[in-house]
Amino acid sequence: MHPVPPTQPEPQEPQETRETGRQRLAAGLWPPRVSRAQLIVALLLFVLGLGLAIQVRSNSDSSALRGARQEDLVRILDELDGRTKRLEDEKQRLEDQRKELESSSNQAEEARKQTVEKERQLGILAGTVAAQGPGITLKITDPKGQVRSDQLLDTLQELRAAGAEAIQINGVRVVAGSYFSDENGGVGIDGKKITQPYEFRVIGKPQDLEPALNIPGGVVQTLEKEQATVAVTRSAKIVVDALRAAKQPDYARSSS
Repeated sequence: MHPVPPTQPEPQEPQETRETGRQRLAAGLWPPRVSRAQLIVALLLFVLGLGLAIQVRSNSDSSALRGARQEDLVRILDELDGRTKRLEDEKQRLEDQRKELESSSNQAEEARKQTVEKERQLGILAGTVAAQGPGITLKITDPKGQVRSDQLLDTLQELRAAGAEAIQINGVRVVAGSYFSDENGGVGIDGKKITQPYEFRVIGKPQDLEPALNIPGGVVQTLEKEQATVAVTRSAKIVVDALRAAKQPDYARSSS
């Protein structure tokens, strides 16, 4: 029999080699190496995310208009167009006045004329001066007594938004400080009771005033739902002659 040679132990990997492998792995993972292409992609993703966030916020801000009815949007657009046109006209008028003052040989006389004209305009707005001009007549017949003061006030506001410059209702001059109230069998304006039919005499541009009342969901449709009859008539000459007494201020005095 031949003796069995002793089994030789397997060679062990040196400790230094295992440590070196872990170190190499750690060195490969940190710090991360980012290529130029990866940086560009990250930047594009950031810009895209920022744009989406801005878009979402913009959409949330306009949610109120997006949920409005079509007739409401039409009315809002018409009012904005009308106000823009009136502001442009006022700007042009003021520029013309400035040019007249600059070019007039007698600036003092021109300034006096413009002062008188301004006083007349303010008198019309304050209701202390009679006025006439193109406009409309709005007549509301309410046999069942369903029309209330708030509906007449809404009608007034709609007319003002459409460019009405002077308004008279059943012999009562309506101004900026006028107030409406419900009275037994009628409506009160500044403490004066009026009864139906309610007649509005309105001075302004008829082409703006009448469509503002007849837009879908507007004044005419609202009043007709209350079984009232509404008639709108254009006229080349409307006379607003109901006057209000000029009120003297109790405390305010001119500073000039």
